[in-house]
This record gives sequence, C-alpha cells and structure tokens, in this order.
Amino acid sequence: MCCSSICGVICMSNFNWCHGPSCHTNHTLDRVRGTKGNKVLRTRKITLNGYNQINGWSYFCSQGCWNDFFHKYASQCINIAPRHEPLETPIENPERTKHETNWGHTYYNTRIREKGVDNNTE
Repeated sequence: MCCSSICGVICMSNFNWCHGPSCHTNHTLDRVRGTKGNKVLRTRKITLNGYNQINGWSYFCSQGCWNDFFHKYASQCINIAPRHEPLETPIENPERTKHETNWGHTYYNTRIREKGVDNNTE
C-alpha cells in the first residue's frame, strides 16, 4: 500500500518506525522480539491510518518518544529555519466587555480580531 508522507515523499509501506532516540530501550513487552536466547527490545512500529498519516504521530509512538526526539535534536531542527525577528499579526484594538453574574461576581472578556483577515473558507 502506498502513502504520502508529510514532505510528499512516496513510501512503499503502511507503517513507520518510531523516531524516538531511545524507543528501543524502553522495557515494555510489546517491544520484546526474537527467539529464545536471542531476545531484543525493538523500536515500535507505527501503523499509518486515517488520523496519523499527515501529522507528527506518524513518526512517534508516544509523547515520551516525541519529547526525547525534541530534546536530542531541537537545536538541529531550529537551525533549519532560524528566527532572528519576532512574527507579528496586525490586530484591531481589543474590545473588553464587563460581565456580572447573578452572584455578584464580575469578569471580563476581551475579543481580539485580526486586521484585514478574510475569514471566508470558500
């Protein structure tokens, strides 16, 4: 079965191996493979199905493996597209609305709207 990955590369299987750098060291029974006397802990296989084919979960079996990857490779990832200036989105003046409950409690809502953004989804 063919699938499209996030970057558009065509792969020839319906699974990926977890990219967590220490996935193969976690002591769980689903990672144990091999014959008697030749056992190993193996990286988890991630089946690509509808919900995870176009997001990060097609490469990581758990939040822990995702975090391990980030902690190990964050600086290399940032070096791909470094940011030297902040990003900004123009907004209209925020509208603050005061509300009072039947119990005498007061709270405020602030609505922030972007300037010149077309919210039509056609």
